[in-house]
Amino acid sequence: MPDLTQKHVVLATDLDGTFLGGTPQQKDDLYNYIEQNREWLGLVFVTGRDLDFIDEITQKDVPRPDAVIGDVGTTVVSGIDFSPIDAVESWIDERWKGADHASRILGDAPHLKLQEGFGGRRVSYFYEDEAAAKVSAEALEAEGYDVLMSDGIYFDILPRGVQKGPTLKQFIAAHDLPAQKILVAGDTLNDRSLFETGMDGVVVANAEEALLASISGLPNVHFSEFDGAGGVFDGLKRKLEFLAELELPNV
Repeated sequence: MPDLTQKHVVLATDLDGTFLGGTPQQKDDLYNYIEQNREWLGLVFVTGRDLDFIDEITQKDVPRPDAVIGDVGTTVVSGIDFSPIDAVESWIDERWKGADHASRILGDAPHLKLQEGFGGRRVSYFYEDEAAAKVSAEALEAEGYDVLMSDGIYFDILPRGVQKGPTLKQFIAAHDLPAQKILVAGDTLNDRSLFETGMDGVVVANAEEALLASISGLPNVHFSEFDGAGGVFDGLKRKLEFLAELELPNV
């Protein structure tokens, strides 16, 4: 498993609209800061994206993470070589009832279009008719799945009790990481469970309105005035202010 135990802070961030969002300058500022401080700053991607996408972007200008919680919390691997983190993936396997069973429950569902390029223990669609999608979600949930609808388009069928937040909690337990070291960041409803962990969090300014409404009362969340990477860096700086006694460099 990646060695995160010696890190003072671990940024657990969504990608699209969050870590990958903002202006080129905002991204450069954040990415350069992370690379300059890897000895004490950990990085975990918590995303709906698959491993091929993450491998592609980190071959370019995006920092390589210490670990990846991908596929909306259903894949958990080292960021170095994508080797599975078995202590967490076995927990997911125990809860996954299978893609074929989910397809049988859905039957003919013209309001859902299967996504391409997803992995993990999930089935992911795009939805068009929200009312019809909610009916399908209820049928799946009655059979032991969780369904996550987000950003007005995404329909993810997940193992019961498995999303970004619960998987992150399993991940930090497997690494014996204190929750107070973690900063979570996101922008859409599929990040809601991250903020519901109670860990310190930052929501970027370009966040989905439905997410903002659902977590507006959470005391652990900072609502940044900056988009994307700018908001993540804003949240990171605030986190480090609380940890100033560690005398970290470049804060």
